[in-house]
Amino acid sequence: MGDPIQHTDVAVVGAGPAGLSFARALAGSGLTVTVIDPADAESLAKPAFDGREIALTHGSRRRLERLDIWSRLPADEISALRDAWVFDGDNEEPMRISHQDGGAGQLGFLVPNHRIREAAFAAFQTAGEAKLIEGQRVESVERGTRSHRLRLSDGRWLSARLVVAADSRFSSTRRAFGIAARQRDFGRSMLVCRMRLERDHEHVAWEWFGREQTLALLPLNGREASAVITLPHGEIERLAKLDDEAFNQEVSERYQHRLGAMRRVSPPCLYPLVGVWPDRLVVPGFACIGDAAVGMHPVTAHGFNLGLASVDALSRRMLEACRAGRDFAADALLQAYQREHRRASAPLYLATGAVVGLYTSNSLPARWLRRAALRGAGRLPPFRRLIARTLTDRKAA
Repeated sequence: MGDPIQHTDVAVVGAGPAGLSFARALAGSGLTVTVIDPADAESLAKPAFDGREIALTHGSRRRLERLDIWSRLPADEISALRDAWVFDGDNEEPMRISHQDGGAGQLGFLVPNHRIREAAFAAFQTAGEAKLIEGQRVESVERGTRSHRLRLSDGRWLSARLVVAADSRFSSTRRAFGIAARQRDFGRSMLVCRMRLERDHEHVAWEWFGREQTLALLPLNGREASAVITLPHGEIERLAKLDDEAFNQEVSERYQHRLGAMRRVSPPCLYPLVGVWPDRLVVPGFACIGDAAVGMHPVTAHGFNLGLASVDALSRRMLEACRAGRDFAADALLQAYQREHRRASAPLYLATGAVVGLYTSNSLPARWLRRAALRGAGRLPPFRRLIARTLTDRKAA
């Protein structure tokens, strides 16, 4: 006979920040939660620096506080995102989005991605009902009417009333449950690298749309910033291979020395830019959260904020069902989660695609339209306030 089948109420596939946050959110519910990930516990507890700085809204901070994650972040690595400027081409006058437009002391916060992962794992370990199956992948799925069975890479089987995919925008678990997804390859890659600046950034974030490139500058503490450079794949690979001197000179020139000389203080990290929109988020006994629910282009900096929103929307309904003695994986509950998260994510996903299309086109009409749009938006206080309040997420629960 084979090994006995292990049982859990909820199986979460993927121990990234979304999956770990979701497991932590269910603490105290009485549900048994099992998180499955190919990484070992040691690398999850101490993840390596990956170059990414995550822009968090005020609403996301509140969610992380409730999950006991925020207090575990190193205070000296939380940077203020005070204002944002958006440039087009060589235009010297940006559209300025002020924290005052958002009615808060700052637009948001910048936190290194690996620190969020580290804090989320530490908080997960305090969730008594949750356990981790490390070093294992889900190799196949057998779908049932009341539960599903997952075959792990070591041959073990795990059955679960609810399976939750949190295994990236390219989720193999989502695919195993028969959910297709539309992918939009933007034909470019992103390079991220911490840079030391000659001049003070004053905690202002930049988004700069130039010909053949998109640049961002995310202000960190001191005179450091995260440079985010988007170029065609071949160009980004060439840039990443330059030695320190050549890299510093080229990056400083790309940013037109607006903050003086720039010197890299971390290795460059590369990421392909692909947006992903699943056809649906749920089927009976299964749901997608985090990037598995929507894979955003990073230009809006809302990817992880939407991931936390999906964690909140699904876990909130499940906790209410548990308190009322109802089925925590009922079809009606999952459908209600899907409707809420689609309403939150669809406008941002569609708008992002339109913005990226407009600002990566070098046609004369596109250049004229985006310059006119920025000039007009910058002169309309209600529009600036709308953007600022979206960034600050003041209405988030």
